[in-house]
Amino acid sequence: MSREISYEVQISAPLSEVWKAWTTEQGAKSFFAPECQIELHVGGAYEMYFDPEASRGERGGEGLTILAIQEERMLSFTWNAPPTLPAIRGQLTHITLRFQELEEGRTALSLVHDGWGDGGEWDQAFDYFTRAWGEVVLPRLEYRFEHGPIDWKNLPALGKAS
Repeated sequence: MSREISYEVQISAPLSEVWKAWTTEQGAKSFFAPECQIELHVGGAYEMYFDPEASRGERGGEGLTILAIQEERMLSFTWNAPPTLPAIRGQLTHITLRFQELEEGRTALSLVHDGWGDGGEWDQAFDYFTRAWGEVVLPRLEYRFEHGPIDWKNLPALGKAS
């Protein structure tokens, strides 16, 4: 049986703005990572550099690509384990984001992270990303639309995604 990480949040922002937050470098830098590379086409780069000053291969989400795009509805990309889990870092998992416009000015976002192995570093990575998506990335996205872009030199204290 396969396992997945799944979250659904409602963002206080129009769908077009939530889409841009995930699909443009300026948008991703406002909540996801201090540096990134996004080439918005299938096969294009989708890299998030959580430690931009680190050496290549140690910066975060590197060597990742866009798998599928449906404008303002769905974005899917590969993902890797943190550098601290070298046995599985080169094996890629998948993220699928689905966007739905709600009443004016609100967007529903679902995130599904799948492609997991079992045991050892796989279990560590699964636990890591269960926390990372639910307690860091999605709360930062919510914060970004409620209070403005993340200040990467002065990170806000956040709770779990709502």
